[in-house]
Amino acid sequence: VPDFKSPSPFICSQEGNITPTHIFLSLDIFLFSLIAGLLIYWFFFRKKTEPVPEIKPFTPVTPQIRETSFIEKMKKTNRNIVVFYGSQTGTAEEFANRLAKDAQRYGMKGVAADPEEYDLLSRLKEIPNSMAVFCMATYGEGDPTDNAQEFYDWMQGTDDDLEGVNFAVFGLGNKTYEHFNATGKYTDKRLAELGGKRVFDLGLGDDDINLEEDFISWKEQFWPAVCELFGVEATGEDSSIRQFELVVHNDINMNQVYTGEMGRLKSFQTQKPPFDSKNPFLATVTGNRKLNKGGNRHLMHIELDITDSKIRYDSGDHVAVYPTNDAAVVNGIGERLGVDLDTVISLKNLDEESNKKHPFPCPTTYRTALTHYLDINNMPRTNVLYELAQYASDPQEQENMRKMASASPEGKALYQSWVLDSERNILAILEDLPSLNPPIDHLCELLPRLQARYYSIASSSKVYPTSIHICAVVIEYTTKTERVFKGVATNWLKNKEVTDNGHKLTVPMYVRRSQFRLPFKPSNPIIMIGPGTGIAPFMGFIRERAWQKEQGKEAGETILYFGCRHKNEDFLYQQELEEFERAGVLTQLNVAFSRDQEHKIYVQHLLKKNKEQLWKLIHSNNAHIYVCGDARNMARDVHTAFYEIAEEVGGLTHTQAVDYFKKLMTKGRYSQDVWS
Repeated sequence: VPDFKSPSPFICSQEGNITPTHIFLSLDIFLFSLIAGLLIYWFFFRKKTEPVPEIKPFTPVTPQIRETSFIEKMKKTNRNIVVFYGSQTGTAEEFANRLAKDAQRYGMKGVAADPEEYDLLSRLKEIPNSMAVFCMATYGEGDPTDNAQEFYDWMQGTDDDLEGVNFAVFGLGNKTYEHFNATGKYTDKRLAELGGKRVFDLGLGDDDINLEEDFISWKEQFWPAVCELFGVEATGEDSSIRQFELVVHNDINMNQVYTGEMGRLKSFQTQKPPFDSKNPFLATVTGNRKLNKGGNRHLMHIELDITDSKIRYDSGDHVAVYPTNDAAVVNGIGERLGVDLDTVISLKNLDEESNKKHPFPCPTTYRTALTHYLDINNMPRTNVLYELAQYASDPQEQENMRKMASASPEGKALYQSWVLDSERNILAILEDLPSLNPPIDHLCELLPRLQARYYSIASSSKVYPTSIHICAVVIEYTTKTERVFKGVATNWLKNKEVTDNGHKLTVPMYVRRSQFRLPFKPSNPIIMIGPGTGIAPFMGFIRERAWQKEQGKEAGETILYFGCRHKNEDFLYQQELEEFERAGVLTQLNVAFSRDQEHKIYVQHLLKKNKEQLWKLIHSNNAHIYVCGDARNMARDVHTAFYEIAEEVGGLTHTQAVDYFKKLMTKGRYSQDVWS
């Protein structure tokens, strides 16, 4: 029997006696396994202790003044006038640059600026004899332009003291729109409320009549008011003041030369999202068909492929496309001026402090500049004529050019008849003034930038997530001088024909968001009025309503009022619309064929015909109204028709009817996508 008086490594087992060697071997394995298990747990499974962060003592950060702010730049370069611009299509920016340049003629120095540094406006008083001028365009339904939105929001919410800040405002608008010059009016009113001193009366430019004339008339009186305020006089210096100097690149790597890109060099070769105005996406044209069956016009449906672009859109948004100018006009300018258009050049700003180093992407060739970057198709503004007059060797031609740029009644009338009414572009002016031979670099400096063209999207992203559709009419007609005027973008798009030879034609584009939206509730009725190409967004709306029904959603009444000239000629999307009506997607399809009978019938006449039904939908059933197309006549006539319906069926007075529909607009139940 074993002795158990002292601890012993021996253990008895019913299986028989175990020797000391066996006992030690088993114990080693057990201890090794235990240690290994503990190590694995320690390194891989234990919850690690979070390091306690070191809390550093708080040091308040002293705000620093922006070294590159427009205030610092003005002080550094002895400037006293800053001209801010709220610009959507480039006109307000052009006017701002002209005013900044004009300052030199009055012994002052000006600079044009984007209103992004609005928060520093109160510091302008630090500069003696200074002032801020605002060239503010109104966009859409009385909205500020994209680049002025933050400034507008700031004005609405700020309580900054602008006492001691001199200002003046010129607004750019169009009287065919209901909210004429709303942004310019608000800017002028608000700056005065904040304590600013109005140096000169608000200018209201009307693009429906003659925006250029309005601007010239305003600035002809504006500058004397500024001179009186600051006690200065005009220098009498009427000669041209160049802003850019020409640099010719005789030996340059062509990989460093811009070929039509809007921002980043080679951005068309290596496309990188996100895509916007400075970085458009090259969309392949996958569809291009003529919509009308007859007549002398060309109405077209274009389809753009946006696969892999990460571009998203909603029905009612706009697609912006960057067109190129007609090669015949580009070559005509080169031949008339006797220059090699393939010369590689840069136009470099003489003002080293300016944010605008070049008038367009440089280095590039004259051909690329005239094809992609400059507006050579529209009628030149008066400042271009004034600057170019010095290059006319014939005294009479020079005098007429200067006269057209003046504010005199004779000059305005001559500009109106010889340039605007006759629709002379820069090539026509060069052809009709034989003694005029400007250096092409100065001409390129003066011409405005070629702008993107916006089209209402004619598709629904629910149905076509990788495709955007455009509906447009090609602009082409003969002018008073027997020249053929061709719309830049529509003729360019028309020629983007789809072929099966493997060569893909592309369109530089991006999407601009809109407030033109289907109701949040699909059950809300919608009333759409869109004659001609105004049907574009409604093709997207109708397709989306069809998709909603397929998803099992309850879609409200969907009513369309469309108008065209002849049923057998330009009834756009006739087959698709009639199929939607048969399928019950379109509750009602009302079409006005204006010229198929003796007396003309338009959409507003059909609205009046269905006045009881329409009033019930609007007043009792929460219907949303959408109008798309011509602002000058159609949109106004439709307005009037609705006023009359409210008066005749709803029993409202005219004043009450106007207020009623204004409230619908405020609530987002009466939306417009119109153009003039």
